[in-house]
Amino acid sequence: MLSATELGAPRSGLTPLLYRVVARRSDTADVTTLWLESLDGSRLSFRSGQFNMLSAFGVGEIAVSISASPCDSGPLRHTVRDVGSVSHALCSSDVGDVIGVRGPFGTDWGVTGNATPNDTVIVAGGIGLAPLRGAVEELVAARREGAGQVFVLVGAREPDQLVFLDDLAVWEKAGAVVLSTVDRSAPGWSGHVGLVTTLLSNAGFDAHHCRVLICGPEVMMRFTARALIDLGVDPASIWVSLERNMQCGLGWCGHCQLGPLLLCRDGPVVGYLEASVLMNERER
Repeated sequence: MLSATELGAPRSGLTPLLYRVVARRSDTADVTTLWLESLDGSRLSFRSGQFNMLSAFGVGEIAVSISASPCDSGPLRHTVRDVGSVSHALCSSDVGDVIGVRGPFGTDWGVTGNATPNDTVIVAGGIGLAPLRGAVEELVAARREGAGQVFVLVGAREPDQLVFLDDLAVWEKAGAVVLSTVDRSAPGWSGHVGLVTTLLSNAGFDAHHCRVLICGPEVMMRFTARALIDLGVDPASIWVSLERNMQCGLGWCGHCQLGPLLLCRDGPVVGYLEASVLMNERER
């Protein structure tokens, strides 16, 4: 995985650039996707899995993963869950509003320019699909050129918490294996019910020749990784995305420290072998 410095992030990186909201979509009752264009017309170069620091002026700044693909020619895309004052202000943004953007920061999923004949398994819990969306877009495009099969396994608490339903349909039509499950059913839901780990054994991927990208709540990532290893997946082929209290994005302030890692710099994407001994540490 490449660091932000290796990817060419600006050295100072402390001054946000101004972006205008050009479109918005309510994905669920508390999740909103924003499409952003810079006021100066510049385009942001990033890799799937990285994040930006988004500013709601007068309120604050938070880290938000980029849910666009580096291959997208359109506006920058971020998907935000309304869980605090800053995220609430961002989710409440209207078309035409201006927000601040710093970044990109952090490591990536390592899929750009890294096509492989082996299977790639994407496992997402809830809004954890947002940091993975760009990687899936790249992997599905690579499959059209002869790369390995793509498996997208998605879990949510309830059907109305599933995100990117249109994308799931597009990926499936393009040949990816797409499976969804919910913890609790609801009227009208005829799909699978159970934890996302219950999808693994019958998904059809080659456990001995695959790489796995996981994003979601840490407890979900821990149990998913252990279930995959039990199926025969090499732990060194499993990657997870970790989040902590990211504030500077540059590894200077130390708020996101997790053991030896500063996650804004050394993460958020981390190999499972390194992350497994750290994920039991509570966020401070």
